[in-house]
Amino acid sequence: MEKRNLTVVREFVLLGLPSSAEQQHLLSVLFFCMYLATTLGNMLIIATIGFDSHLHSPMYFFLSNLAFVDICFTSTTVPQMVVNILTGTKTISFAGCLTQLFFFVSFVNMDSLLLCVMAYDRYVAICHPLHYTARMNLCICVQLVAGLWLVTYLHALLHTVLIAQLSFCASNIIHHFFCDLNPLLQLSCSDVSFNVMIIFAVGGLLALTPLVCILVSYGLIFSTVLKITSTQGKQRAVSTCSCHLSVVVLFYGTAIAVYFSPSSPHMPESNTLSTIMYSVIAPMLNPFIYTLRNRAMKRGLQKMLFKCTVFQQQ
Repeated sequence: MEKRNLTVVREFVLLGLPSSAEQQHLLSVLFFCMYLATTLGNMLIIATIGFDSHLHSPMYFFLSNLAFVDICFTSTTVPQMVVNILTGTKTISFAGCLTQLFFFVSFVNMDSLLLCVMAYDRYVAICHPLHYTARMNLCICVQLVAGLWLVTYLHALLHTVLIAQLSFCASNIIHHFFCDLNPLLQLSCSDVSFNVMIIFAVGGLLALTPLVCILVSYGLIFSTVLKITSTQGKQRAVSTCSCHLSVVVLFYGTAIAVYFSPSSPHMPESNTLSTIMYSVIAPMLNPFIYTLRNRAMKRGLQKMLFKCTVFQQQ
């Protein structure tokens, strides 16, 4: 049997954001500013929750974890993207690509699971307030978050190991701005049927289960809210859920558009824009949603800024 000369791919070229020379500087500044806003905004949420003792509750414990994950989420892709735009190289090594894939899958799933846990927290607080302390104490919350991290890392490791077993011997051009599962599978010259099956089986389960739990939780919440006779009680219950619902719609709406819509190799720009929405813009908007629409967060932020101002003046 004759041996075929195959060129083994050792690096990939990321072409997800095609632009002219004039647009490159504008794009780099734009994404850097969005990354800076995401990092500072979410750090401000973490600092506010840590500063104000009134915010030391399960709801804000999960919110601080979500803010931390959002910082890591954007740090996985945006800095590399900005560097690629500025330098014009747009290349990433095979090992670097797998590393980026591992952390991206980890953080995107952690974001999804945290949104699910936050919905369950609101469900217990509104539908079973007398059992809230017993069901959502600090020890349970810490164990729950630790378990979520373990699940997401194992899931990301599974996909990373499976991708590492594939052969890439043809094109090395990825029509995306980072190493994601679907673009990598499209480049492989191996049989990817098992990888696709794992994505839809394990990945679909891990993605759709939190969404179903969120929908069920809010269905039960709204049925409970409708039974509240006090108008003030209804408004208070709705206000505690409105911020979380806004984040859920923003995250899942764009994520579903990327991973559960029919893929079109001839229109990669649409997937790129949808991915930017949930991986860059959504984490940037989350701090604004929670600080502008949450009274407790606004009070905590005002207290912290006031204390910082007084301390600087002394």
